[in-house]
Amino acid sequence: MSAFHAPVDDILFSMQQVARADRLPGWDSALATEILNHFATFAEERIAPLDAVGDQIGCQLENGRVRMPEGFKEVFSELVESGWQGLTLPEKFGGQGLSPLLQAGYSEVFTGANHSLQMICCLVPGAAGVLERFGTEDQKARFLPPLAEGRWVSTMALTEPGAGSDLSRIRCRASKDGDSWKLTGEKIFISGGDQDMSEGILHLVLARSGEEGVNGLSLFACPSVMAGKRNAVSVTRIEEKMGLHAQPTCQLAFDGAHAELIGIEGKGLAAMFTMMNDARLDVALQGVAHAARAADIARRYASERVQGRDNAGHPITIDGHPDVARMIETCEQMALCARALCHIVMVEDELGSNPAFVDFMTPVCKYLGTEVGVRAADIAIDVLGGYGYLREYGAEQNFRDARICKIYEGTNGIHARTTVTRGLSAGNGAGARAFAEFIRDCGIDPEPWETQAKRISEMSFPEGEAHKFMRFTCEAAYRAAWSRLAAAGRREASDPLHDLF
Repeated sequence: MSAFHAPVDDILFSMQQVARADRLPGWDSALATEILNHFATFAEERIAPLDAVGDQIGCQLENGRVRMPEGFKEVFSELVESGWQGLTLPEKFGGQGLSPLLQAGYSEVFTGANHSLQMICCLVPGAAGVLERFGTEDQKARFLPPLAEGRWVSTMALTEPGAGSDLSRIRCRASKDGDSWKLTGEKIFISGGDQDMSEGILHLVLARSGEEGVNGLSLFACPSVMAGKRNAVSVTRIEEKMGLHAQPTCQLAFDGAHAELIGIEGKGLAAMFTMMNDARLDVALQGVAHAARAADIARRYASERVQGRDNAGHPITIDGHPDVARMIETCEQMALCARALCHIVMVEDELGSNPAFVDFMTPVCKYLGTEVGVRAADIAIDVLGGYGYLREYGAEQNFRDARICKIYEGTNGIHARTTVTRGLSAGNGAGARAFAEFIRDCGIDPEPWETQAKRISEMSFPEGEAHKFMRFTCEAAYRAAWSRLAAAGRREASDPLHDLF
């Protein structure tokens, strides 16, 4: 397995020079640099070495509990002891209260080092955001400290065997039990559904408390442990997956499990979308992490692999061959552009002054970040040739682990459909106007995109154009990011679009 090298310099450059993080209240560039470099050292030395081990061993289901691969529990304890789980959670509940943008850099490094472990740990900020916005003061006081301290992690339990993207089909039932609730039913594809690292897990569960359809769905907090005893939540299966073997994707059974209503009954989907939107940007950066990892593996291998001769007849390494150099540059470029877009959107989200732009760009970032992650991972295998197809360098695991990013948190097809429907129409087209203004500010002529957006918005059935239009939108956004990078001195202002998809 090729050693992991955290792209901290690129991340900090993107945050500070491209996304202009200095506009954020309280942003401290020196502190951000210190924190990310400190975590990068820990990720390279302690987290990354478990990546190949976890991939080969996987998780085991023993007596109804998930046992993580050897070494994971110890590294998780070190992570918790250093306070990383509470990076952005409120200080009054035991967190550090730092910027979500800093969490984004931390999460990308974490993914590149060990995507499986990152998935178990990094749903916590999203869960905390739901509790902060919709929870009672008592719920915040009881649930946020164990999340901030790392004693608990969290899950997002939506999917059921008959309810994937169509959440109106959810059948997991919530019934009133005095002042509390009980959950009965089944959930599948639950990332980190159980493990033996943390003291407990806070399951955020979308369940049916009322009528059919989405209006009968409510959100519930269901701790895995209550008063020192296991709640009635059991693991019936660990899914056998293409990748992320050390991330236990579980099928869970709720058998009258005690739970608490979060927010208003019947408004669970709106509450859950707070966590889902946070997760979608995180998944976009997971794709970026795989693209950056692909570029690093490819460049380091190519700089050492001697093959062929130059025009003078001297032996050369394969990075001297134009086609190989093109592939490596493509991987690096994809990571840079997709990362920049995510950071730009996150800074705008934290500023809160352009919500229409953030809403429009969230599915675009998710689509673009995950598409380039898989594309770059695939290209890296080509750079390594036969060795890319073997386990030795980690390129094939990087591809397998990246592949899920296009699927979970809404498939990319769903996000394309969302863009041509709600994205173009919401707020009387405010998001589309904000996007056009963004690319104009980056020096990209918005007229071709606006013409297509207007045409599609007037269609009675725009879904048929979703795939093509999303890619057209991603190309415009990609050019805009490249222009920002060039203006900041990171890249030459040339056409960046070779091999984008």
